[in-house]
Amino acid sequence: MNKSFLSFYTKVHRNFWHAGFYLFCRCTLALGFIVAGWVKIIDERFASGLAIKHPMGAYLEALYHTGFYYPFIGVAQITAAILLLIPRTALLGALIYFPIILNIFVLSWAVRFEGSLVTSTLMVLANLYILLYNYDRLKFILPFSDKSLKYDPPLTLREIENDFPFKKDVPLRLNFNLASIKSPLVSKKFPWVFLGMIILIFVITMFASNRLFELMPRNNYGDCESRTPEKAGFDFCNCIHNQGKTLDECLKDYEEIN
Repeated sequence: MNKSFLSFYTKVHRNFWHAGFYLFCRCTLALGFIVAGWVKIIDERFASGLAIKHPMGAYLEALYHTGFYYPFIGVAQITAAILLLIPRTALLGALIYFPIILNIFVLSWAVRFEGSLVTSTLMVLANLYILLYNYDRLKFILPFSDKSLKYDPPLTLREIENDFPFKKDVPLRLNFNLASIKSPLVSKKFPWVFLGMIILIFVITMFASNRLFELMPRNNYGDCESRTPEKAGFDFCNCIHNQGKTLDECLKDYEEIN
């Protein structure tokens, strides 16, 4: 692996603010799956206010009638969430979490469901951040041919305080707490560039979710109609919300009219 990346990775693991962002990602992702998973476990349809004729509504309705598979997804989501909240099992939780949220992300964009276009995208990126934050353990299952791969466990502040031989090339295992603030070994430099990247990603995601597609089903007929002023747009909204045709069929009809 590139030495510059390893150097950057070590700096990230010694930065107090990155430790806080890592904790923020774990907690927010866990909260999202606990809420979504609990709805499935108690056998309630997710996004019950969404009409069945809506592309996402049709999918969720079908998913709701899959027997024990529906609560199984809820159990998997809550399991991943709980593992994320426990520092020692956070990586395992992120590995379970990733394929689930990636599926939601792809589904949301495939059916143009504005209810989770932004959130699912940001959740995928937050999940990737957690995985990259644990690169020191994750690297062993990646397709690298480097024979020199070895695991140097991140050091804790307590280990350093107890005269543990300190290695400058080994990341620190930080907790977002008062001890980290007081320690001179922990960088307090605020990552302004990283913050700028987060803001830029958020703006791009918001813009793409609203501008990437010419037509979107929206969540209901009134909302769809108000955002598609031309007659062909009205026909598209009617096709989706009243006739209950598939998204592809309605898009094809719209293209034929135009």
